Amino acid sequence: MAEQLFMMYDENMIDDEELLLLLEENEHSNLHIGFPYWKYEKFSLEDMRDDECEVEMRFKKNDTYNLAFSLKLPEVYRCYNGRPVPQLCMITNTVVDDLYERYSHLFQDLDQPWLSPENLQLYGTAIHNKGAALDNCWGFVDGTVRPICRPKRNQKDVYNESCHKRVHALKYQSVVAPNGLIANLYGPVEGKRHDSRMLTMSGLLKKLQEHSYSPTGEVLCLYGDPAYPHRVHLQRPFLRRGALTLNQQEFNRSMSTVRVFVEWVFGDIANYFKFIDLKKKPSKLD
Repeated sequence: MAEQLFMMYDENMIDDEELLLLLEENEHSNLHIGFPYWKYEKFSLEDMRDDECEVEMRFKKNDTYNLAFSLKLPEVYRCYNGRPVPQLCMITNTVVDDLYERYSHLFQDLDQPWLSPENLQLYGTAIHNKGAALDNCWGFVDGTVRPICRPKRNQKDVYNESCHKRVHALKYQSVVAPNGLIANLYGPVEGKRHDSRMLTMSGLLKKLQEHSYSPTGEVLCLYGDPAYPHRVHLQRPFLRRGALTLNQQEFNRSMSTVRVFVEWVFGDIANYFKFIDLKKKPSKLD
């Protein structure tokens, strides 16, 4: 980790103060530059207790084995440089690159079995039964802002000026179905990007035009906040350009009530994997 921080410092990605703070935050009694890899205690999942696994990896021991089986991980990964000091970081990056290459399409394509017209119709019915005014809405689209350290260069590109954020950040766009799964994920993009611009960049509307239909051909849609344009496949609240009618107010209220769970998905990810949340200072157990 220290080696990576010094590389970031050399490339002017972090300044002197940030380097010192990050070194202190990630200090470990054994992790010193130049410390021989053969003196590290060998990692063994079998020797870990369930509670240790859950704290360190967010999964219990058996869940970890099940996850490896489900993802079809190979028995051996070979990194590009043997076993240097930052070996765990290299192994992690190697596995992440492999998973992205094999499974990233699951977050990009809507042409998948669990997103079939029959299932989209079921999702729409479930959302409507929870009180939504729309009976053809099968999911929700939203953007999330993930704060990052202030960069030395191009600060304006990543600065988010939304009324409640105002941070240097990266942004992501996500589509969430009522079963809690992410159906589509786009990003990261610069924090300055508006949600409507991110929608265009992602090509999501075109994908909806190709795949967002019921088994009988009726249009099914997503629902987003007022930042998104109004389209056949993308609905949004009635905008307050004057007094809203009672029916319009009730429509907005009913959709806002069911839409809230898309925020919970972002919150759950940040809660389980706190290292992605710059604003949370991790405890020793994290």
